[in-house]
Amino acid sequence: MRLKRLLVRVGIWPRDGFHHRHRKNAYSQLNGRGLEIGALHFPASVPANCTVEYCDANSREESERIFPELDTTLLVDVDYIVNLDEDRLSAKVRPPYDFVIMNHVIEHVANPVSVIEGLFSIVKNGGLIVIAAPDKEFTFDKPRQLTPLVHLLDEYKKGVTSVDDEHYLDFIRHVAPDIFNSGNRELLASTLREVRERREHAHVWNSESFIEFLKGSMEFLGLNGKFEYISEARTNHAECFVLLRKA
Repeated sequence: MRLKRLLVRVGIWPRDGFHHRHRKNAYSQLNGRGLEIGALHFPASVPANCTVEYCDANSREESERIFPELDTTLLVDVDYIVNLDEDRLSAKVRPPYDFVIMNHVIEHVANPVSVIEGLFSIVKNGGLIVIAAPDKEFTFDKPRQLTPLVHLLDEYKKGVTSVDDEHYLDFIRHVAPDIFNSGNRELLASTLREVRERREHAHVWNSESFIEFLKGSMEFLGLNGKFEYISEARTNHAECFVLLRKA
């Protein structure tokens, strides 16, 4: 909580209540059986003809402990506990799905290219993938450098399954410089533990680089996905939100 209080004080904590009107264009195209990953307290508003199962790295009870700032009454009941860094997604859930939704999760994982591979593996041919990442210009990541595509492809080639300390120290260095530069080793160590448990942002994109990441990942993996809808932060002031169709 110390870290969150600092971010609130400097005015760069992301707002839960930003407008999501741009998402409705994509959600309206969903139907059938779907999976949402990392919904926490803000599940997608899908049409009535959809049924949704929920997947997360933590149980509802664990999320209540780790994220006490959230309204715990809004947390979804988790059907599948899956560590996207260590588990094979298709082996932990019940594919194939008509659609999968993953909003503001990809920036937290160790190996984003591997996660894209996993999303395509659980969706039917012709199925839909909804994926969104925060644009750094509208979050506490603003002072950080963009994560290059070549770095993410290298992590995939190496089979990375955990976020190393340097990623999280970069988060603290730029997002909470008071803590990073305090000279207090105990404070830095405890903050690093908190950041790791909360799985804070390991990777950073803006809207343009996130689209480049998606295209580059699909090309590298030999996946065929058609962009059905894109909303960038220049219009929604929050995120890069994408609807892909698995061809």
